[in-house]
This record gives sequence, structure tokens and C-alpha cells, in this order.
Amino acid sequence: MNSTIDKALGTSETSIAMLKVLADNSFDSILITDATTQGRIIYANKSFKKLTGYDPSVVIGKTPRILQGVGTDKKIIDRLAVALRLGKRFEGKAINYKKDGTPFIMCWRVIPIKVGKKIQAWVAIQREGSVI
Repeated sequence: MNSTIDKALGTSETSIAMLKVLADNSFDSILITDATTQGRIIYANKSFKKLTGYDPSVVIGKTPRILQGVGTDKKIIDRLAVALRLGKRFEGKAINYKKDGTPFIMCWRVIPIKVGKKIQAWVAIQREGSVI
């Protein structure tokens, strides 16, 4: 972490409160999954509901695969799986599906949350995109 962020975050209690406000009020959808091979959702913000139609409370414990469907490009998902296995960042765009079945193009970035060298969780920052 750079020193400006360290100074802004201060104590652990302040850090947690500040990060919660940032995540809960982001314009982008934020999804956090555990670091296990199942990759179960442990957090979704309000913007996730706006993007997908799924209430955050109903996706906890599920995997992000709930957003995939017939039009989701398997090659992109395979590329994501390789990045996760290697502990690397990922950026991609794929057709996903809202709760009501409406397809949309989701652009997303997945970043490992590390403490030391150990990955504790994954954060995905997502938004609706368009065809290039």
C-alpha cells in the first residue's frame, strides 16, 4: 500500500469503515469471492443488484457462475480460470445474464486480495459494456 493510502486509512477500525463506504457506494458492481477453488461469493454491493437484478443477500454462498448462460464465451471463462489458478489479475468481457434472463455484456476486472503472499479472496469490479 502506498503511504498516502496508509495515512488515509489510519486504524483498522477506520480502514474497515472507509472501505465499506467505498464498496457500498461505488457506481461499479463489486463482488468478492473466497479464495477456495469453489470461489463462493462472500460480498456483493448495491451496484451488483443494479447490474444483474440479483439482491446481494441471495448470492452470498453461490458462485459467479449464476451469471453465465448459453451465450457466455467459454474461452473467456477458461482464460479467467487460468488467471485465478496462477494467482494473476484478469480483465475480460463476456455475455452474462441478468436474473430475469436478459443477456448483457459484462466488462470485469478480477484482482487477488493478498495478505503477504497468500491470496485471501478475489475482488471483481464489474460494469455493463458494449460491443467493440
